[in-house]
Amino acid sequence: MVKKESRVKIRAKKHMKIRKRFTGTPERPRLAVYRSNNHMYAQIIDDTVGNTLVSASTLQKEVKAELQKTNDVAAAAYLGTVIAKRALEKGIKNVVFDRGGFIYQGKIKALADAAREAGLEF
Repeated sequence: MVKKESRVKIRAKKHMKIRKRFTGTPERPRLAVYRSNNHMYAQIIDDTVGNTLVSASTLQKEVKAELQKTNDVAAAAYLGTVIAKRALEKGIKNVVFDRGGFIYQGKIKALADAAREAGLEF
């Protein structure tokens, strides 16, 4: 009998394939996105030293206070604007987008589009 691989394992494999293609540098760090069933997380990472430069998530009080739900497209779009504003405050304008193995639609696309509109370039 053929067993079907779990969605979590498939996503992890996709993420590793994506991560082989690019890394974050000090000039152009990586915008990594993760979504769970309840929340979304975004980090801007410099992979040369392994530091997180900027982060935002729907768990943070100031972000959560602005949202009705933390797991919908509107929350993802708001998180994209928050991460972009925080990055611009730190002087980060160009990033590499790491979708984390998730399909580029829905919440992931909303976050990316909002970050682009707020001033990040990728």
